[in-house]
Amino acid sequence: MVNWGIIGCGNVTEVKSGPAFNKVRGSRLIAVMRRDAVLAEDYARRHNVPKFYSKASDLVNDKDINAIYVATPPASHAEYAIASIKAGKPVYIEKPMALNYAECAKINKASEKYKVPVFVAYYRRLLPGYLKVKELIENGSIGKVYFVQVQLFKAPTEEEKTGKLPWRVVPEISGGGHFFDLASHQLDYLDFLFGPVQNMKSFALNQAGHYQAEDFVTSEFVFDNNIAGTGTWCFNVLPENERDIIEIFGEKGSIRFSTFSFDPIVLTTSSGNQEFINERPEHVQFNLIEKIVQFLNGNGSVPSTGITGARTSKVMDEVVKDFYTDKSKAI
Repeated sequence: MVNWGIIGCGNVTEVKSGPAFNKVRGSRLIAVMRRDAVLAEDYARRHNVPKFYSKASDLVNDKDINAIYVATPPASHAEYAIASIKAGKPVYIEKPMALNYAECAKINKASEKYKVPVFVAYYRRLLPGYLKVKELIENGSIGKVYFVQVQLFKAPTEEEKTGKLPWRVVPEISGGGHFFDLASHQLDYLDFLFGPVQNMKSFALNQAGHYQAEDFVTSEFVFDNNIAGTGTWCFNVLPENERDIIEIFGEKGSIRFSTFSFDPIVLTTSSGNQEFINERPEHVQFNLIEKIVQFLNGNGSVPSTGITGARTSKVMDEVVKDFYTDKSKAI
């Protein structure tokens, strides 16, 4: 039995992940931690969790816990992950894996030293719709893949416009802006489809001035087999101009799908369009948590590890490196 403890029981754990720990066979959630003891107790009561803590060290040292889920903002991922590893407890980390690639490398070094596995919450690697896209590519539905285009455009929130900044756009906490929070899913999924990025050219800007982090990013990248990619991420558009598209083009057609809206997958070939349902599960992390539990119980493997998660962080760091080296580029 895998007995989980959660460090950081915030919004992401309410539906996306938290309930899945008790629904997966061979798994149960027995403790949660939040610095605000009142909120930790409230979460435990609402989710029928037996224990709650206000100190991470108390949860890490709980002898009844043998695996830990770190769901805090990225700035504390490395600290808590390494503490869990040193305690001999496998760790499942929210994405992005850490504040930057250097911290990811420290986590992986500890994992190797103490022989404790690390997993990262890039759950699209196991969602049925995204596995369908992989299947369409691998069965030759669009023939040889030539290139992929990513477009993610979102409007700024009212809080961002008025200076009440969420932690996701505070680089000291999140690693960057919304690019780190959202594009990480897309870049990791492309890594899943095509392998590691081999080469890239990018630039990042701050155009709207609502916060100090980047709010516009564009990148060109190349995978193995000369598969090319382009990505544009903008977080300054009107709501009417929001966009969430990934399109993969090959010699025989294309595959179009969304990352966050779970729109139908569209396969376009010379025979016309064919749509496939891209269903959003009740708990989007269930399938990945299930795989992790099975692995920890001695069965199978997990497609999202500290090694793959670190690759995505390395790409993101490379994309924005000039922006954070030369702050004069920010408005």
